[in-house]
Amino acid sequence: GMAHGGAIFSLIDEAFETASNSHGTVAVALSMNITFIKPPSRGDLLFAEAKETSVSRRIGTYDITVKNDVGDLIATCQALVYRKKDKLPFFGLI
Repeated sequence: GMAHGGAIFSLIDEAFETASNSHGTVAVALSMNITFIKPPSRGDLLFAEAKETSVSRRIGTYDITVKNDVGDLIATCQALVYRKKDKLPFFGLI
């Protein structure tokens, strides 16, 4: 069947988490604003990409897009993160 909006949100959240934690410190979401552009078709493979659009010592902003396997835009998200001072315990182990 088609991907439910909650599943699309989870995909966006995973991309956001990966990008925002890439600096090696714990990052926590402050806000996420998702716009659903079009529903995916039955059998579509969905891909999320997060791009850091600005970063300071404590705050980062991200644009996340979800596209299907033929490049159709499914959803967009603008997200804001707060970076704590705590180091990620697993950063650099992989």
